[in-house]
Amino acid sequence: MEKVFISNNEAETAQIAAKLAKITKRGDVWALSGTLGMGKSVFARGFIQALTAAEEVPSPTFTLVQNYYTDEFDIYHYDLYRLKDAAEIFELGVEEAFYEGVCLVEWPEKMGSFAPRNMWQVEFISQGETRKITIRSVDEEKTRRLAHV
Repeated sequence: MEKVFISNNEAETAQIAAKLAKITKRGDVWALSGTLGMGKSVFARGFIQALTAAEEVPSPTFTLVQNYYTDEFDIYHYDLYRLKDAAEIFELGVEEAFYEGVCLVEWPEKMGSFAPRNMWQVEFISQGETRKITIRSVDEEKTRRLAHV
């Protein structure tokens, strides 16, 4: 299943992310794909702020991962842009994060064959001044959750 959203600005991207944050569960990995400047970090910020009291949500461009805490699970925000080899993801603690937390992964293609098969796919495409945000899942349970957004 796929669901398409059109965002006219950063505030709308954050609102879309907040809606999706409400359906997330422990073990969800959100793969955020798109070229530079498409809104991946804005989406991650809106998602995280919908679930936590975090006022500041910096991009993990240099730290590669930022952690946030909720009562139900930890949130891990990864930016893998600077990885040189897919195996480097294990140095970032992804095994525990993928199973015990909720993960937002910018540049998920950098994980190569180590990427979880059951990720939410979130694709950002420019359409002039707007962004087309497509959410995909092949998992039946996730498809049911997505239908309620």
